[in-house]
Amino acid sequence: MERWTRFVLRHRFIALALWAATVAVAIVGSAKLSDLLTNRFTLPGTDSQRAEQILRDNFGQHSTGAFTLVVESDGAPALTLLPDARAAAARATSELPTGRLVSVLPVTDTVIAAQIVSELEPADAKGSTAAMREAAGSIPGAQMYLTGQAATEYDLDPVFAADLKKGELYLAIPIALVILIFTFGTLSFVVPFLVSLVTIPTTLGIIWVIANYLELTTYLTNLVTLIGFGIAIDYSLLMVYRFREELRNGQERDEAIVTMMTTAGRAVVFSGTAVAIGLALLLFMPLSFMRGFGIGGLIIPTVSVLAALTFLPVVLSLFGQRLERVRLLPSKFLDRRADHERGFWAKLARWIMRRPWFVAIGATSLLLLMAAPALALQLGPGSNEGIPQNLESVQGLNILSGAVGAGATTPTAIAIDTGKVGGASTPGVEAAVGRLRKGLEADPEVARVDFRPGDPQYVDASGRYLNVQVIGKSDYGKIASLDFVDRLRGEIIPAAAFPAGVTVVAGGGPPGGKDFLDLTYGWFVWLVVAVLLATYVLLVRAFRSLLLPLKAIVLNCLSIAAAYGLMVAVFKWGWGEPFGLISYDQIEGWIPVIMFAMLFGLSMDYEVFLVSRMREEWDAGASNEEAVVVGLEKTGRLVTAAGLIMFAAFMGFVAGSIVGLQQFGFGLAAAILIDVTIARSLLVPASMQLFGAYNWWLPEGVARVVRVPSSPLGEHRSILGSSGK
Repeated sequence: MERWTRFVLRHRFIALALWAATVAVAIVGSAKLSDLLTNRFTLPGTDSQRAEQILRDNFGQHSTGAFTLVVESDGAPALTLLPDARAAAARATSELPTGRLVSVLPVTDTVIAAQIVSELEPADAKGSTAAMREAAGSIPGAQMYLTGQAATEYDLDPVFAADLKKGELYLAIPIALVILIFTFGTLSFVVPFLVSLVTIPTTLGIIWVIANYLELTTYLTNLVTLIGFGIAIDYSLLMVYRFREELRNGQERDEAIVTMMTTAGRAVVFSGTAVAIGLALLLFMPLSFMRGFGIGGLIIPTVSVLAALTFLPVVLSLFGQRLERVRLLPSKFLDRRADHERGFWAKLARWIMRRPWFVAIGATSLLLLMAAPALALQLGPGSNEGIPQNLESVQGLNILSGAVGAGATTPTAIAIDTGKVGGASTPGVEAAVGRLRKGLEADPEVARVDFRPGDPQYVDASGRYLNVQVIGKSDYGKIASLDFVDRLRGEIIPAAAFPAGVTVVAGGGPPGGKDFLDLTYGWFVWLVVAVLLATYVLLVRAFRSLLLPLKAIVLNCLSIAAAYGLMVAVFKWGWGEPFGLISYDQIEGWIPVIMFAMLFGLSMDYEVFLVSRMREEWDAGASNEEAVVVGLEKTGRLVTAAGLIMFAAFMGFVAGSIVGLQQFGFGLAAAILIDVTIARSLLVPASMQLFGAYNWWLPEGVARVVRVPSSPLGEHRSILGSSGK
């Protein structure tokens, strides 16, 4: 770190120029990022994927690239509007590459639905939405709505942008501004903002490059902007504060920067690696949706650490002392706060040291109490009810849902491969299809079954494949729809008794949601194990201890479990409704997975910040108790400030209007707040007092493996000599 820092300082103007050029290019590239993002769930190895493949290859359909034009008359019979509706649908179809109009049918006396299919992915199809709406025009005496997944994604793009603006400009940035001014008390507070101004555009630019080749989720823009803002400020906050401390101790500017980098900078490298490990392991999940979060999660801390190692020392070398001389708070207040012997955090630490069992048992009990509602956690794949209801696509969906069923735009697709050309017309297959239809129509969740022999939408040209469309009464993400999938695959399809050699697979909306949950949580346990093991190994090297990493992992798990429990109470039980949060009976299935991966790394940030400073004091000859007290006093305020800034960034999600992002943001914000208050401020010092010298134990054999000095039990080594002075 010292050699690297001196190299950067020697080439400071080159480093600054490279960052300026990188940011400029990234801003230009990332301007078109939203056009490349989508929320499609690819489900490899599932029946949903097999059904999708049959529809794409043999019927020219891509369910997620389809549109529905809904025509609602103002009172006239739907049949009188049928010619105009067909003409409007044909005009709309002409604007969709590979688009094909497959049906225009009255679904009630006043509602007509026109189905338009394509071979496009949603990210490509949504770009045609505006042109299709304009081409469809209007019909006198009727209202028209273009809906479907691609249209909904198009309508949501400006919602995401507005939510991001509201969350960042009106919540995250003002709160961060107040906290940083209070924490620094000088004009140095602008440095963390400068770091975020280079890291966020750079991260978005890198993701834009990747999005040209991989399918990434729509949520990434909000994720990168808000979380990248929090991480960049957290890291620079810790480092700038250490730089100021070394200046007060009498070091020259460049030497203070070197000391900052070898202490706080080293902690930031380990912290960023911990965050990256948790999220990068999402790259091994079999779902592209999850891998998108993994890519974003890998790039965000990587760019932040890179900026901390290159851009930040350069800025401090050029402007650090000048900014520090401009005071924004009274000198007397700042001097009193710099007193590490009588400060609040020293008093708190000593209070905890006198009653560690009381604090440890009380804080753990509180966390377990908050975690208890997680036993009622009910997961779902998401729902159209969780997005703003005033969008044109959602209005059209609601009209169609009221006329046919809530599953109208996300029907179940039963794909049948008879195994031979002309197999659809054999008596055995025809009889089985009849039994299948009868079983479907008898199910309480089925609103309508669409299948017409001879129609190319339902029987392909070769006569080998059949496509049975099932519209459900409930939205695809509801429990009733997911239960229907179990009955469909476990009872209804087997009861149809198709002849040997015939393959029947169910895909589409509800089966896709079911497969998404099964696939996600089939892999989640392995993600948890991998994150725990990788983090433990990393922290053994960072802390030079066997026990401290284990303690950190246990505290992280407690904080995350408490956040899960609060999320259930706030959203499922409706505790958040008085505060403007949308009550919803399910937690979207991706949220607990992403939360775990993200929080495990972010929470570890604060553990690394705290324990690294405690380790530094221990190595300098302090007793275990004094190392904990001094470490907490010197970093407690920083960890709390960093946590509150991250809390504000996550609350930016909560300020939005998408229920999934509200749940996600609240869960992250709650976990961070719990972590920096109960876990790090109370449980860390209490447990370290209870463990005593065992905190710092690292056997010689393990030390050789991780390539750090050993710490034999009972031997207190000072890296500064036996006196510790």
